[in-house]
Amino acid sequence: MSAVAPYGSWRSPISAEMAAGSAVRFQEACVAGDAVYWVELRPAERGRCVLMRLDANGRQSEVTPPEMNVRTRVHEYGGGASMVGDGFVAYANFADQRLYVQRGGDAPRAITQAGFRYADGVADARRNRLICVREDHTVEDREAINSIVAVDLDGAIPDVTLASGYDFYSNPRLNADGSQLVWIAWNHPQMPWTKTELWLADVRPDGNVANARCLVRGDESVNQPVWTEDGSLLFVSDRSGWWNLYRWAEGGSQPLLEREAEFGRPQWVFGEPTFGVRRGNRVVCSYSTEGRWRLGELGLASGIWREIDTPFTSIGSLNVADTHAVFIGGSPTQANAVVRLDLESGECETLRCSSDLQIDTAYVSVPQTAEFPTENGLKAHGFFYAPHNADFFGPDGERPPLIVISHGGPTSATTDVLSLSVQYWTSRGIAVLDVNYGGSAGYGRAYRQRLNGAWGIVDVDDCVNGARWLAAQGLVDGERMVIRGGSAGGFTTLAALTFGDAFRAGASYYGVSDLEALALETHKFESRYLDGLIGPYPERIDLYQERSPIHHVERLAQPIIFFQGLEDKVVPPNQAERMVDALRAKGVPVAYVAFEGEQHGFRQAANIVRAMTGELYFYSRMLGFEVSDAIEPVKIENDAGAE
Repeated sequence: MSAVAPYGSWRSPISAEMAAGSAVRFQEACVAGDAVYWVELRPAERGRCVLMRLDANGRQSEVTPPEMNVRTRVHEYGGGASMVGDGFVAYANFADQRLYVQRGGDAPRAITQAGFRYADGVADARRNRLICVREDHTVEDREAINSIVAVDLDGAIPDVTLASGYDFYSNPRLNADGSQLVWIAWNHPQMPWTKTELWLADVRPDGNVANARCLVRGDESVNQPVWTEDGSLLFVSDRSGWWNLYRWAEGGSQPLLEREAEFGRPQWVFGEPTFGVRRGNRVVCSYSTEGRWRLGELGLASGIWREIDTPFTSIGSLNVADTHAVFIGGSPTQANAVVRLDLESGECETLRCSSDLQIDTAYVSVPQTAEFPTENGLKAHGFFYAPHNADFFGPDGERPPLIVISHGGPTSATTDVLSLSVQYWTSRGIAVLDVNYGGSAGYGRAYRQRLNGAWGIVDVDDCVNGARWLAAQGLVDGERMVIRGGSAGGFTTLAALTFGDAFRAGASYYGVSDLEALALETHKFESRYLDGLIGPYPERIDLYQERSPIHHVERLAQPIIFFQGLEDKVVPPNQAERMVDALRAKGVPVAYVAFEGEQHGFRQAANIVRAMTGELYFYSRMLGFEVSDAIEPVKIENDAGAE
């Protein structure tokens, strides 16, 4: 029998330990012969990343030994840290950022020197080498130098530079016979989702490149060059307003499939393909509409398109072989998993789940897509999760508190995949609105461009308007709404609390409080990102100061809890600490939880648990409900009601 209990106080079978420690994260799924490989991040092992293998007999094994952590720091966000070749694997090890090679059962052997970082490698089998993106950090107090290099698989000769001169590179890809190499390049202040170039060069018999020429250069984001079996070159471009598929032909390129759908995603990390080519020159694609992902197949010769039905609404890291594809898939009722799809029968096989936990659906809130009005007569998007717990319902006349989540990036997007981190709240009687504010990916170029010059305005407006829209419909308590976010989402959180009064409290995870400091202190990849989001620095220093919460603490009256990794190079700890000092001095309730050994984004299970339970405790104090969990309190300064 269900019982009546105040929202926020419901007993839940979904613990913070379950949400943090049981779920691994997947990256870099690929097919190699009869085997499938993927990288999994394990919070229970202090965030170690392990290269896994599933053989033809269905046996899973760890490829990399316990002392190895398969993770690169190129662009700081990494991705593309592993590469599977014929009889070997190669990968970047986090501790020293060197590339290692393993053959058969041999121990890993370093093939590069310290001071360099590597990502996005492909095998050049004819020449016994890898071709990778390299980031040179050998000189202190100098911006890292990015290039495309060839790395000898035996480590016997130094790296050979194949392309240099641009600020950034990605996607080096060889054609079938190794005679041509393509890549993507771009310069400051562009980002890979604003404007990039597609390059092609001939590879000479000695391995050097010649006749490098730019194939695509314009006001468009080009990514994911892929060679077909007949030597055609495919890529994704958003020149139409949507990331669609194109084929290069001498003298120009032609669209393959024109749709108001996204066949690409922002290249925050390497190694996240959205399409691949199988035998018969058929292109298997993942694509997004209205924030949900699907699969389809296009015949290059016939032009025939067919949908591929799957139960998944999130599809990432798609890797295509002749008869099968593998990807990382999830849905509102299934957490992310490594999935193998039989392209002939359409059957999906789950190879590895991110969690072995079996969650009773009676405690799972299934999200509804939310499209709501926002400023200038426009619409914004998100996913709404109503409180749901089979054992409890709220008192008559009471409406649930609401947590608004502002995702990071900000040019990123949230999905509707089952997340115990969301269900942790909804199963306790707290509603959640996960917002894809203007600037988010998945809704076309114009939607992404809403944030141009307007970061701290459009994103804040969309979060506020989404919350007020739910309150106006009677779905949530408009007097008990809070906002939370990490990184860029932390900035949106702090800006919403500083410059408005819609929210009663908030939680900032490694969030930006000082835009000027971010422009001066952040890493190379994002060092000019704010030129597009705010304005050129220092020419528009006025805008940086105008929108930075740290300069307007006199307007801040809402309590905030801060969570921060002390080794964060993207948003250094001083951004949080200056806000904490200001709020402490002003007498506003504030809490600060810092974690040794954590960088930008928490990877250690114990720290994730502490953050989740600490956030729940903070909200209970600020919104006035009793928690059913036995959790360790966090120290809240200026909390007049504390015992």
